Amino acid sequence: MMKVLGIGDNVVDKYVHIKTMYPGGNAVNFSVFAKKLGVEAAFLGTFGDDKEAEHVENVLKELEIDLSHCRHFRGENGCARVTLEDGDRVFLGSNSGGVTRENPFQLTEEDLEYIKGFSIMHTGLHSHTGHIMEELSTLGVPLSFDFSDDFQQEEIDQNISYVDYAFFSCSHLTHEETEQFLKANRKKDGQILVATRGSDPAIAFDGKEHYYQAPDFVKAVDTMGAGDSFITAFLLHFLKSNDIAASMMEAAPFAAKSCLVEGSFGYGVPY
Repeated sequence: MMKVLGIGDNVVDKYVHIKTMYPGGNAVNFSVFAKKLGVEAAFLGTFGDDKEAEHVENVLKELEIDLSHCRHFRGENGCARVTLEDGDRVFLGSNSGGVTRENPFQLTEEDLEYIKGFSIMHTGLHSHTGHIMEELSTLGVPLSFDFSDDFQQEEIDQNISYVDYAFFSCSHLTHEETEQFLKANRKKDGQILVATRGSDPAIAFDGKEHYYQAPDFVKAVDTMGAGDSFITAFLLHFLKSNDIAASMMEAAPFAAKSCLVEGSFGYGVPY
């Protein structure tokens, strides 16, 4: 049975225009979307001791996400301030991960044995896991990493050699620039790089050829989590099929569907 693990960030996204907060974060979203796709999922991260942390943790427990190896610290949970413009999420600021940033994750021997039981693990640029990437890469479990849309080349260079799957948001690049970018940053055999590009076709590169997938167009309620849903659906399908084109085709409608939900995956409460 396939089991997947999100490692790193959990946040609440506070929608300031409606005074409502939704659970999210790249690693949490991966775990939740995987669960929605019928796969056993876990999250390994750090919670604060405020009402924001309590909300995220309660929702993940309700969704039956395994939280058995999570940490708890006094202090603010990860929190971002957000608004919407024509259904497109706009970030207004954050506390940069709160307790997740303030208490760098240290993996125990028990954690390492636990992680070895998963089919794949996923983390990202905002997960505050850069210091354990090398250690994660030695566990024999495929490692996926989301570089998001605000990556710097230095951050790519620091992490790319450890990962099997790398994802980038490249709406700022042309089709040709994206192809060149993926080719330039592929660093090891077997590595697959994928760039999502908003309303333009996503592009993947496996070292030999590029693959393309147009998005499914919907009238978006909220684009929060769209990239994470694409990543999740792509990875789960690829692990079963080993087919990049088919996995991108599977990911596009799942990502579109996530744009019809408020927040990354719903569960909003007033704040």
